[in-house]
Amino acid sequence: MTEDAQSINELIHVPQPVMLLPDDFKAYSKIKVNNHLFNKENMPSHFKLKEYCPLVFRNLRERFCIDDLDYQVCGCEWSRNQCRFDLQVVPGKMYFLVHPQYIVECHGNTLLPQFLGMYRLTVDGVETYMVVTHNVFSRRLPVHQKYDLKGSTVDRMASGKEKTKELPTLKDNDFLNDGRKIVIGDVNKQLFLDKLARDVEFLTNLKIMDYSLLVGIHDVDHTANEEEEEEDEEENRDKSSFQEVYFMAIIDILTHYDTRKKAAHAAKTVKHGAGAEISTVNPEQYGKRFLDFVNEIVM
Repeated sequence: MTEDAQSINELIHVPQPVMLLPDDFKAYSKIKVNNHLFNKENMPSHFKLKEYCPLVFRNLRERFCIDDLDYQVCGCEWSRNQCRFDLQVVPGKMYFLVHPQYIVECHGNTLLPQFLGMYRLTVDGVETYMVVTHNVFSRRLPVHQKYDLKGSTVDRMASGKEKTKELPTLKDNDFLNDGRKIVIGDVNKQLFLDKLARDVEFLTNLKIMDYSLLVGIHDVDHTANEEEEEEDEEENRDKSSFQEVYFMAIIDILTHYDTRKKAAHAAKTVKHGAGAEISTVNPEQYGKRFLDFVNEIVM
């Protein structure tokens, strides 16, 4: 059993409060492990795990209809691609205010991440922060192409090393060079952009920037060809050309526009020029450019 699973097990026996109190947003639980022998080839023998705001995130998981047992089981399977949840390691310091006013109820009508848990792992004095979010992609439909889009064109191309991966994370310039468009029709485009604009306004008000639109593309034609290899290739292409399923969400929303980011903006402006579409700009500029870019690529 993993340590996060132990924490969930303990939480199951704690009655869910009628309402969350201010202290719940400051609470945490800690587990310290010494001489850990089980699975010692893959785990350190000494480490500490801190879980932030356990009751708050439990409340959020219930809002998202996620059972504690399901969350616990996937916690043991984060190394597998088919898990419903994503474990993300956040480098350095992150901006994450867990406060009642930031628990937004949009009845599912949002592209923002569903945060399910937040942890700090300490091994040999080195602290690693981790957040768990709901997996954007489907476990049923495989994603054939993946893009991380910020609306910036400066240094926004996947590296050669990244492109050697089975499913590389491509970027803005890759998307444009591929001649890509997200084809969902006029009605769906307007609904999507309205939803996106509300989310961007929310992030802008919190002085958040550097977020991305994660786009996963399932190619129906690609899947059909794999499943029906004996079918005539040309006939199959005619039947299913340009049929795609899109999985889209806003990700990486933990970057606050602070003094460090302002300095980075100044440095990049000097390097690339004031007119360059650098990613490090103030939240208002970032949000507008982000929305303009998405509006151009969605049809």
